[in-house]
Amino acid sequence: MTDDVGADHPGTVASGVDRAAPGDTALLVDVMLGKLATYLRMCGYDAEYVLDSEDEAGDSEGNHDPRTDPGDDSLLARADAEGRVLLTRDVRLAERASRSVLLTEREPIAQLRELESVGFAVSLDEEPSRCGVCNGRVEAVGRDESVPDYAPSPAETALWRCRDCGQVFWRGSHWRDVDVRLNGGEQ
Repeated sequence: MTDDVGADHPGTVASGVDRAAPGDTALLVDVMLGKLATYLRMCGYDAEYVLDSEDEAGDSEGNHDPRTDPGDDSLLARADAEGRVLLTRDVRLAERASRSVLLTEREPIAQLRELESVGFAVSLDEEPSRCGVCNGRVEAVGRDESVPDYAPSPAETALWRCRDCGQVFWRGSHWRDVDVRLNGGEQ
């Protein structure tokens, strides 16, 4: 993993991408942008973070360490095979991708602003559609369904559950904090 943002960095550059919206743009988020993946999921994007997924390699038992960087060639092949736009801070990697956005900023809100500057729609969904943890689809929790102890009562608060990992979400203080930051609050 290299962080090629230096004095000779070309700045935020989108290649092969004119406009992007959550319903029609799938993303592959490079290793150095993990927090951004969570924010993009909150905005409704199908944002796969490379360290969350298992590659087909793995060891002889089929085990895979999800914290292992799969390498540039693997990222490029996956982005192409899945029709995803690659988001990265690595100049050389962005140059090799058929569709990419090269980011310069380190903070997720500033990175979202960069994405806006190249035509990405960035705002929180009225209702969550993606799991911030695993990128799975979420569905509404019924008012009488049981939920984990950490979640408020579904009879009092609208809740959503990830279909893949089971995580329960609601529009609480974290949601409000991100909303404020997206709408001009502090980073």
